[in-house]
Amino acid sequence: MAVIDKKQIVFQEPLLLKSGIFLSPVTVAYETYGTLNPDRSNAVLITHAFTGDAHASSNGASGEKPGWWEEMIGSGKAFDTDKYFVICSNTLGSCKGTTGPSSVDSSTGKPFGLAFPVITIQDMVALEKRLIDHLGIRKLLCVAGGSMGGMQALVWPIMFPESVLSSIVIAACHRHSAQQIAFHEVGRQAVMADPEWMEGDYYGKAVPKRGLAIARMVGHITYMSEASMEQKFGRKLVEKDALGYSFAKDFEVEGYLQYRGMSFVDRFDANSYLYLTKAMDYFDLTDGDRKLSDVVSGVRADMLIISFTSDWLYPSYQSQSLVRALQANDVDVSYVEMKTDYGHDAFLVEFDDQTRVIKNYLVRVERERK
Repeated sequence: MAVIDKKQIVFQEPLLLKSGIFLSPVTVAYETYGTLNPDRSNAVLITHAFTGDAHASSNGASGEKPGWWEEMIGSGKAFDTDKYFVICSNTLGSCKGTTGPSSVDSSTGKPFGLAFPVITIQDMVALEKRLIDHLGIRKLLCVAGGSMGGMQALVWPIMFPESVLSSIVIAACHRHSAQQIAFHEVGRQAVMADPEWMEGDYYGKAVPKRGLAIARMVGHITYMSEASMEQKFGRKLVEKDALGYSFAKDFEVEGYLQYRGMSFVDRFDANSYLYLTKAMDYFDLTDGDRKLSDVVSGVRADMLIISFTSDWLYPSYQSQSLVRALQANDVDVSYVEMKTDYGHDAFLVEFDDQTRVIKNYLVRVERERK
């Protein structure tokens, strides 16, 4: 019978962050699916997008709710748990079991709030590497993720070239553009303008629901495409036959965004929203002045890059620039641009195409390893 192994581990050894600050202790929440083979060579690490968590799949276990990548992880699926030992850990800075701003600061006995250090994508990967080492895995068969998870999947073979055989980077980029930063800044300002945010010290008090809901509404617009919004909503009205000529909800898209915003505040921490969006905005493999081809020159892993035609948040040209930099270093890189109307969220929706591509890719990686 399929099972999920859900665990938390506390690392007492300080984690050195990119900022130069040491963080200790650090708790990591993670789940595993499938069985690690005797030589520990079938491990696949799944890295999640910024509002995700460690629960990527139910793996068919009785009574388990579906995971955020349910259609991709499990028996016979893209990441086949009959073949692979799949690991998904909650990322550093989140609010789903791994240490973040809502965690208790051992030095004060209170939640960190804004006393939590600013983190980067590289810091997330460094903590994931510590988990993989703890599990006794010398080399990952693959690391894979979409969006912020794709950034982590990209950093892995750069930071730890001897520790990963292949990497799948989906709907991601090597650095955030001004527009990507701008959308995040609007969201952050919405959170911080909420009077209930209280400079991040709201734990045990009222939650800054309005600000966080608006931030989510803005974000959700960027995850969809114009075509998908038109197909789903168009100009359909909300349970009425005519415009109300007021500021109440008229259009279905308004109600949808409000629902998305308010449901988000019940499952996510406002400070984690600030920290994780900032981590993505800081992400720049070139550090502003290096050539991308030089940055990826040490990559030894086989790479698969996937983008989506209607993704205007992480457009395909960003993936293509990464592909060219890898090719310039003779890295074995495959690139697939999938045609879809779903926008950035396609990596959470377009399962059939992704499954076919990823299954075949992993078969090739295993074959070439032998």
